[in-house]
Amino acid sequence: MNTKVPLSSVAENEFGQRVAARLSGGNQALPHDIGERLRVARAQAVAQRKQAPQLRAAPAVVQSGSTAVLGGGGWGWWTRIGTVVPLVALVAGLITISVMQDEDRASELAEVDSALLTGDLPPAAYTDPGFAQFLKSDGASD
Repeated sequence: MNTKVPLSSVAENEFGQRVAARLSGGNQALPHDIGERLRVARAQAVAQRKQAPQLRAAPAVVQSGSTAVLGGGGWGWWTRIGTVVPLVALVAGLITISVMQDEDRASELAEVDSALLTGDLPPAAYTDPGFAQFLKSDGASD
């Protein structure tokens, strides 16, 4: 059956009525309980069809110069701002984290340098080749 269904709602309703009449015509040959179940199912389908919400049209593809973009209303200024704000917040957060880590690293190095310079080591100890090994060993934590 290669029949085109027209898009208008009047034609859709007529097509639905023809299908329902055809189904009801073949209903007499069925047992009573099956016929009743089919009648209830048809009634539910019709009720659901009447309650079906109107579907929004899908956004159209619009060609803008050499690029194709999705068009479809609803892209006002507030929506565009709402999509940019989370991106700006993310970038600001990443920059803040980077700055804080740099400051922490610098303060840790300053602490180590001040501890070394104010310690009881003579200046010649800093030129000793084993001094780096001493700092890495447990002897530096005493």
